Amino acid sequence: MRVLRVTRILRLAGKAEGLQAILQTIMFSIPALANVFTLLMLIYFMMSVLANFLFFDVIEGDIIDPDYKNFRNIMNAFILLFALSTGEDWNKVMFDCSRSVKDGCIEGVSCGSRPKSLFFFMSLILMTTHVMLNLFILVIIQ
Repeated sequence: MRVLRVTRILRLAGKAEGLQAILQTIMFSIPALANVFTLLMLIYFMMSVLANFLFFDVIEGDIIDPDYKNFRNIMNAFILLFALSTGEDWNKVMFDCSRSVKDGCIEGVSCGSRPKSLFFFMSLILMTTHVMLNLFILVIIQ
């Protein structure tokens, strides 16, 4: 019965014009938000498959660990790329994947490719921030 007390908010929405306007804006923007969400998930999926292909051998580093934060399978890569797109140490993961033999890495454990790494992570961050910026602009315009 206590859970039903939350429904009082719905009764208030019928009386307050400002709250009605906010709810109406949210209802109108849900289809557009779904399209942007689908686009973002498509980008994450494509980039996680590409990351799995490019950085499969990198299993250790400052941020990359053998258990969860790695590119060993597509699901781990997907989750790691989602975390990186929020801005969480994406540059450290980029440098983990760009180590070469000259930097003292171990072949097959922590060695990557500098040009591939720089291009991949820069394009990931640019694409996701562009989509997120357009998402906020979309909500404001509608």
